[in-house]
Amino acid sequence: MSQAHARQQQRKAKLHPIMEKPRVIIQDVSPCVEGGRYPAKATVNQAYTVRATVFMDGHDKLAARVIYKEAPQGKWRSKIMRSLGNDRWEATLVPEKAGMHRFRVEAWFDQWATFYDEIAKKHRAGVPLHVELQEARMHLLAALHSPRHRAREDQVDYLSEVIEGDDEYRIPDAAEIIAAAVDEFDAAEKAGNVELQIELILNDRVFKAMEALEERRFCTSTAQDLLVDVERTKANFASWYELFPRSATNDPQRHGTFLDVISRLPAIKAMGFDVLYFPPIHPIGQSFRKGKNNTLEAKPGDPGSPYAIGSAEGGHDAILPELGGIEQFRQLRAAAEDHGLELALDFAIQCSQDHPWLTEHPDWFPWRPDGTIKYAENPPKKYQDIVNVNFYAATAVPDMWEAWRDIILYWVSEGVKTFRVDNPHTKPLPFWEWLIQEVRTKHPEVIFLSEAFTRPAMMYQLAKIGFNQSYTYFIWRETKQELTEYLTELSTTEAKDFYRPNFFVNTPDINPHFLQTSGRPGFLIRAALATTLSGLWGMYSGFELCESAALPGKEEYLDSEKYEIKARDFSQRGNIIKEITRLNHIRKENPALHTHLNVRFLESHNDRVLFYAKHTHDFGNIVLVAISLDPHGSQDAWLKVPDDLVGGGKGFRVTEMMRDIDMPWGHDVQHWHFNPGEIPFAIFQVQAD
Repeated sequence: MSQAHARQQQRKAKLHPIMEKPRVIIQDVSPCVEGGRYPAKATVNQAYTVRATVFMDGHDKLAARVIYKEAPQGKWRSKIMRSLGNDRWEATLVPEKAGMHRFRVEAWFDQWATFYDEIAKKHRAGVPLHVELQEARMHLLAALHSPRHRAREDQVDYLSEVIEGDDEYRIPDAAEIIAAAVDEFDAAEKAGNVELQIELILNDRVFKAMEALEERRFCTSTAQDLLVDVERTKANFASWYELFPRSATNDPQRHGTFLDVISRLPAIKAMGFDVLYFPPIHPIGQSFRKGKNNTLEAKPGDPGSPYAIGSAEGGHDAILPELGGIEQFRQLRAAAEDHGLELALDFAIQCSQDHPWLTEHPDWFPWRPDGTIKYAENPPKKYQDIVNVNFYAATAVPDMWEAWRDIILYWVSEGVKTFRVDNPHTKPLPFWEWLIQEVRTKHPEVIFLSEAFTRPAMMYQLAKIGFNQSYTYFIWRETKQELTEYLTELSTTEAKDFYRPNFFVNTPDINPHFLQTSGRPGFLIRAALATTLSGLWGMYSGFELCESAALPGKEEYLDSEKYEIKARDFSQRGNIIKEITRLNHIRKENPALHTHLNVRFLESHNDRVLFYAKHTHDFGNIVLVAISLDPHGSQDAWLKVPDDLVGGGKGFRVTEMMRDIDMPWGHDVQHWHFNPGEIPFAIFQVQAD
């Protein structure tokens, strides 16, 4: 080797690390939660979109794809991404199986697309293409000898290409297409048929085959696989109904049982609900038991708060005897399943002062210097009937942590797959991350709903570490601006990748001021908002009867069911059972309403009318929703649908689903009058052409 050549190699070696740096840049990949620290969330058969910024120097064409695997045992698959302009690319995936999926984004300099674009432009301009045609033949032959073509068949699975549309070319198929094209190209050249040569070069099948076969120069991919936790449908789409089993009675002097709840199942299912949620069903302590309306002293016969969990009859793995015991619970669970209802239990980490753990494990609890137990407080409120545990007590780890986990696992063994978790934001985040992972590793079908009405950062962090669903601020969002801003936050910011909102319209703890003064129309308005804005919604029993009596000046129910048995007459006048039933059925019939992520707010020309559209990823189902936010007066709106959403500048037809009316929709605006004395909203399904 000459000295000159040696020096050249040395200089080349110095540049080698630079040459190894990617020429094609991939940035801003989503869904991605905290740089991949936590998985994003998705649902079986519900589309989600992978997006990325992809660019390179110059003006050459690029290509990108998503490489993904459904669960650890799945095969790698790929899908071509489409360019959105301004260096943004996307591909929509529809997961078919639950499990922890993974994906990465790959991008490269697309030689054939660049050449194709040049040929097409010159051909349209009438430029002679003699040299370019020879160059095209060189491209075709190079593809036939590319490393991708030479790969063994057992290497092809990773390289197999799923092309947008119905065509799918594996490398051997692509090679046959290219080889045939070369033969036809040569025959056309011999015949002097330049137009046939150009037609072959611009052929769609040849283009797709070249995409599959040609060497992908300057190919780069994201540095790590990103995770997506794909869960069963009810994690993202469900209608929740909450009731106190003890109130499933027609006599407030008689304690309801699980058998009484069974008699309510047909009515609950008929309304369209699919999750039946109970506040705690465990033994209730006697010490410091609360009386009606949260009075400090209970009278004989007062049932107490179900959140004061634990007595001599057991703790969190026991059932309040008055409800009927474990055998009746099993009968109820089976009956609920027969009705298509899934039971959800409340998981509240707190104990009454009679809980067995206070004597079995006193070191798990905080004690005062005078030897008394430290009960729960939220100054100025005092909860003498409840005590909290100390997660970091000397003997709490691992014994107490595992005890809480085992309680969940016990109820899972009894057929419970869904848990509403009370105030998780007041317990350590590391505990929740550990517990949820422990449970879902064994039972990935289990769903945890976070009831954390607290600061946004904490609510979001709970979702990141594993909570599948979350209560939200929706219950306090009332105006058009508030609702628009909140849904925009949930559907367009980073929260969209991990935070699933469950829009409860009321709870035993929250009697919203809006409902206290709005009358029946207000209940219809809130039900319509919840059922059409979010894939998840819920209501607490009594909402269908428009119950709103409140403690003066508070968002609390008068004669709260938390402290007494409340018998109801569900046939009383003025109920909205019929409307709730129709809303739930509309939700199920229209997949566009199965998520909050697709909401698009539209112009109504009225600040008291909220108008929005939702559609499936393929536009196969388009729904328009217009809701008057005024429960007291009539409102008029002029509803405008953008041309790019539907119609293309022409009129179209819709079905108003609450009233079952087919009607035309003009190409400009549609007028609608809202009467609070009737139905203060309208839900339109756009009819297919």
